[in-house]
Amino acid sequence: MANRYKVTLTKAEREELTELTRSGNSTAAKFIHARALLLCDAGKHGDPWKVADVASALGVTSRTLEHLKQRFVEEGLEAALTRKAPRKPREPTFDGEFDARLTALACSQAPAGHQRWTVRLLADKLVELKIVEAVSTMTVQRSLKKTNCVLT
Repeated sequence: MANRYKVTLTKAEREELTELTRSGNSTAAKFIHARALLLCDAGKHGDPWKVADVASALGVTSRTLEHLKQRFVEEGLEAALTRKAPRKPREPTFDGEFDARLTALACSQAPAGHQRWTVRLLADKLVELKIVEAVSTMTVQRSLKKTNCVLT
């Protein structure tokens, strides 16, 4: 990716980022982004590093830095330091009806040849009964844990 975005920080922005990196009260991602902006600063108060050198020093990719610089130039300092909230909240894939049917199945008699239900057997049976098209064993396990159902 070409180096198209030039980070020029004001003195106040530099002080804010410096304080953020020294306070120890920020998340790791915020710290890395603040440090990257300081190192990429091409303003009169900064001594800019090459993107590859910053990426190597901070353990991120140069593409990440270019996206960070783009967000800073186009949207400002706050947008560069924080992640955007998702536009649309994710709808749950499985609802209470799924949990109820899974619990009923787990409480039923185990299939022939097995002493008890396993998470894998339950996942396969849910697909076989066409309750769901596909389900992972971890989804079954989380649902059983949520409903305090124990497979013993």
